[in-house]
Amino acid sequence: MADRTTSSITIAAPRDAVLAVIADLPAYPEWAGAVKSAEVLTTDGEGRPDRVRFVLDAGVISDAYTLAYAWNGDSAVSWQVAEQGKMISELTGSYLLADAGGGTEVTYELVVDLKVPMIGMIKRKAEKVIVDTALKGLKKRVESGR
Repeated sequence: MADRTTSSITIAAPRDAVLAVIADLPAYPEWAGAVKSAEVLTTDGEGRPDRVRFVLDAGVISDAYTLAYAWNGDSAVSWQVAEQGKMISELTGSYLLADAGGGTEVTYELVVDLKVPMIGMIKRKAEKVIVDTALKGLKKRVESGR
């Protein structure tokens, strides 16, 4: 069983503004450091990304894979691997959004499991870098109004 990495950040914006940035997956390379490309393959009935092909370069973890998304109103989005990459066998995660005194608390959870052996400490460090970079990038992107 893979370990889960979780971190939270408070963003000075309402949930709908935060979710709009999260849902704009093709723009991830502009603010989510390790994501090199994100191509929406299909959308759901509300026009939100449903299946997305990613190219990731997070140093020790570099791969291309497809994720399937599940949206829960303006309070959460989760994903899981729909098509594995060469290295990544499991990649599940979620953004959970909650009102927080005029802003939004965003909790990011991530589980990564690899096909190739990797020392647990190095894999957890890579996961933490991905999560922290994503949260800080999300905060900056939302608060800059882009």
